[in-house]
Amino acid sequence: MKQRVRVGYGAGALAVLLAAGGCSSGPEPARSPAVPAKPVAATSPAASAPGSPSAAARGAAPEAAWAKWGLKPMPEAPAPPADRPIKLTRSGQVPVFSEVPTSDKVVFITIDDGAEKDPEFVEMLTELKVPVTMFLTKDIVKNDYAYFKPLQALGNSIQNHTVDHPVMSKLPAAQQKSQVCDDQAALTEQYGTAPYLFRPPYGDGANTAALNAAVQECGPRAVVLWRESMQIHDMQYQAADKKLRNGDIILAHFRGPSELKGETMTRMFGELLSRIQEQGFAVARLDDYIARPTG
Repeated sequence: MKQRVRVGYGAGALAVLLAAGGCSSGPEPARSPAVPAKPVAATSPAASAPGSPSAAARGAAPEAAWAKWGLKPMPEAPAPPADRPIKLTRSGQVPVFSEVPTSDKVVFITIDDGAEKDPEFVEMLTELKVPVTMFLTKDIVKNDYAYFKPLQALGNSIQNHTVDHPVMSKLPAAQQKSQVCDDQAALTEQYGTAPYLFRPPYGDGANTAALNAAVQECGPRAVVLWRESMQIHDMQYQAADKKLRNGDIILAHFRGPSELKGETMTRMFGELLSRIQEQGFAVARLDDYIARPTG
């Protein structure tokens, strides 16, 4: 897909299956194992803009914490916008989006499924304070719901990703609804907050009437897709020029050595941060750019 996707409501706004990796690891371009990725330190202009909270006030990780994970400090994300660009409503058809319209030089990291439950990844996010949004699948996480609670306690929201990760467009409407509603109920019970975002496995059926109706009935108020997907060392891009753009949503997964060709979750995530940093972007919290309905 080469067309950049804005917030949309039409059935033809997105391709049914996105080419950026879905929920499988997929092939990865060859990479020299002899030269590890080295992120370049950078400074975000927004971080030092007048009236912006200081790095310390936003809880920035110290340089030593980055060094522990073989990284240099990332640019600081700007303060959240007062006027949040994604606006959700309490009822009616839900929007579908794969990016956030913003002039901020930020991207957003989302992590799906929940298969790998590496305690070092919790340690990594606790120390680096990089925000993520988690889309969890009930049957994948139910053997250890507790693993994700420390990540949630860091301010990382937990969102809906179905019960058992099916290709949604192949299911009748009633089963699509069950996939969304049952995951919604389980995640709400376990984590104390109802998900307000939904991601269909593989991006499939995102703009179909049946899936939109299921999402509306079950509680989430938007369908979230992605622009890039992280593999092991490199990202897959939808854009032909293979570059990040302001507001892009990046897809990653909770994965371990068996799916990462021997690499760990923390190594994969470190590589993701390096790919973001070398293009001069900061990582912002997706929730901070979404205006949820009130009242």
